[in-house]
This record gives sequence, C-alpha cells and structure tokens, in this order.
Amino acid sequence: MAKVISTLFISADGVAEIDPDWHFPYFDDNMGRAVSEDYDAADVLLLGRETYDSFAGAWPGRETAGGDDAPFAKQLGDLRKVVVSRQSREFPWRNSELLDGDLLKVVAALRNDTTIGGVLIPGSISVVQQLLAAGLVDELRLLVHPVAARKGRRLFDDGDAPYHLRVTTTEVFPTGVIRVVYAPVETPAPAGYDEAKEQLPAGE
Repeated sequence: MAKVISTLFISADGVAEIDPDWHFPYFDDNMGRAVSEDYDAADVLLLGRETYDSFAGAWPGRETAGGDDAPFAKQLGDLRKVVVSRQSREFPWRNSELLDGDLLKVVAALRNDTTIGGVLIPGSISVVQQLLAAGLVDELRLLVHPVAARKGRRLFDDGDAPYHLRVTTTEVFPTGVIRVVYAPVETPAPAGYDEAKEQLPAGE
C-alpha cells in the first residue's frame, strides 16, 4: 500500500498558508534536507490547483536556467503530477494530468496501487483537509516555524471531531524550526479528571 503524505510549512499558531516574510528567514540546509527526503519518497505528487499553478510557474524555468536548484526542479518535472481542479485545462509542465473522477476514490486507488510507493501532497491545504476528514492521510510531515503568523489559512479547520495523532519523528533545527511527523491513530479510550488526577504528584 502506498503512503499518502502531506508535507507543509506551518507556523506555531497553525497557519499553513505560507508568507515568504516568515518562511524564508528560517529556510536553511536542514530544512532543505527535510524537503529533499519528502520528495525522494514520492512517486506521485498530488496538487491542488493553486499549488500546481505556483509550482508550474516557477520550476520549469528554474530547470531550464540551470542554477543551483535545477536538479531539484528536474526531479519535480520528472514526477507524475495529479492536479485537483474542477476545470478542464491544459498542462504545459510535463507529466501533469487532471485528476479523473472523485478525489477520495482516486486517492484510495492510488493508495492501493502496488506500483506506487508514496503519494506526496505539498501544500494544497483544501486537498489535505478533505483527505484527513476521509482518513486517507497516512502521515503529516510538518515543518513548524517559531513564529505566530496571526493571519492566513490554517491546516485544521472547524469540525465535529478531533483528529488524534501519534508523533513518529521529531527534529529541532538550529533555527528553531521543529520537524514533526504525525500519523493518525484511533480515538483513545474515554478519560476524565478522575483518571488524570491519579497521575498528579503525591503530596509530601
């Protein structure tokens, strides 16, 4: 079964709609390594329309320019890219295709495809929110910046039930950025104060 992985730059107050003013000051070689590890594990990129347009508007030109980021740009170009959009459209960036059918059904099929090891969702907040609600995200890979953005779209929207998560990996970078990987887990057994108070330190 392929892993469906969401990778996001996020602020300490949960804003996942990045602003270059608070993001780029914290981008160092450690973050670059983390990003590379995420993409190295991917066979397919699943992109929302806005994220696709942003990527397609930048990376093909960077590949052609042949600068320091050209190898990464080529890696992105070579990957299969499935774009979530309600509009039929042309895709000039190679290996790009429109998602054909219902998002949840297509992602479930990708997840069950034995020829695919990983489906990576960079950014694309609305896509991630839909897949989280459907239980189709296997990992949340967050790069938490030490800044309260105070404005912008948050990853976790309002809903009826909480998402319970298990931490599988953490790493703290010298910049203060925390790399944390979460995996969804089942809802824990009910508990209240009576259970919690048993964990309080005993008095002298």
